[in-house]
Amino acid sequence: MPVLMRARRRDERHRAATPLELLFDLCFVVAVAQAGRQLAHALAEGHPGHGVSGYLMLFFAVWWAWMNFTWFASAYDTDDALYRVVTLVQMAGVLILAAGVPRAFAHSDFTVIWFGYLVMRLAMVTQWLRAAHGSAGAERRTALRYALGVTVCQIGWLGLLALPEHDIPWVFVVVGLLELAVPALAERERQTTWHPQHISERYGLFTIIVLGETIAAATLAVQAALDRNDALNTLLPIAAGGLLLVFAAYWIYFAVPIHLHLRSNRQAFLWGYGHYLVFGSVAAVGAGIEVAVAESFGRAHLSAFAAAACVTVPAALFMLTVWLIHSRHHKRGPAQQLVLPVSALLVLACTFAGHGAVLATGLVASATVAVGVTLTSRQATAPAE
Repeated sequence: MPVLMRARRRDERHRAATPLELLFDLCFVVAVAQAGRQLAHALAEGHPGHGVSGYLMLFFAVWWAWMNFTWFASAYDTDDALYRVVTLVQMAGVLILAAGVPRAFAHSDFTVIWFGYLVMRLAMVTQWLRAAHGSAGAERRTALRYALGVTVCQIGWLGLLALPEHDIPWVFVVVGLLELAVPALAERERQTTWHPQHISERYGLFTIIVLGETIAAATLAVQAALDRNDALNTLLPIAAGGLLLVFAAYWIYFAVPIHLHLRSNRQAFLWGYGHYLVFGSVAAVGAGIEVAVAESFGRAHLSAFAAAACVTVPAALFMLTVWLIHSRHHKRGPAQQLVLPVSALLVLACTFAGHGAVLATGLVASATVAVGVTLTSRQATAPAE
């Protein structure tokens, strides 16, 4: 028989991500890859409005489903047979959603995506009802509010299927805001016992996975161009700049022990919600590198400046968002605080480098890391006053 689902302690020692959670993340990479591929295709075809809006909507669905499970698991992971089966059902829903991404981009047909999301959300409601069954009082009411909120929002997503195409963005805005409000409303009486170190590790692992997807997307783009054109002198600066940019993004994100900042729901919600831009911008960098490769060989319907912006804008957004929600809480003094905002502006300026923009962006990102390491080292060795 399944055990009762009890809340785990927030001060639990040696809490770490489980193999099931890692498999869960890998399923989401498929959906991230599909969204990034469709974004790259739309940008290369000269349809930035359609590509960016579609990407933002679909990435929200992917990110929000991942986030819901991650915070629930941090508080209630029992790792028994029933918990594993329900989690595997959620993974199946992710894969269904990923399969529907191309149709949603090309024809605004969200049927498959809605069904995949339904599978994920019903599994999530099942988890919350089980948590309610194993608890009492305020904790039980919190779990039931979550179950009700998720159900109501899933009904709201029916608007994607029932309303005309021109109303779809409004459905995403309205229902998306309702989704974001569910945790705050559900936990107004009692906070769930999410674990700061476990949460920070889960977000860090997903960041690594998205960075890996960016590398994979850029590598395939470079390989395809090399097979067709054998122009290493054109591809080498893009490949080198993209690699430097991804390596620097890793360094920038993991430079601070963020779990020390996550002490309340207010801090955690702002930090967790802000990762929509962190994850989305990292994945968009990979799509941007694909566009830059295509444009360099005349296979994209946009200018060199626009192709460069496909890399520099998400890269700058990543730096600025990481500083705003993540790094600034552990920076000391104006010099350290200004490194990432100034670097974001310099990355945007790299857009004017045209075909050399990717390499220039990678060099700026590398310099950002070098400056940050130097300032941190000087502060550590400075004599105490």
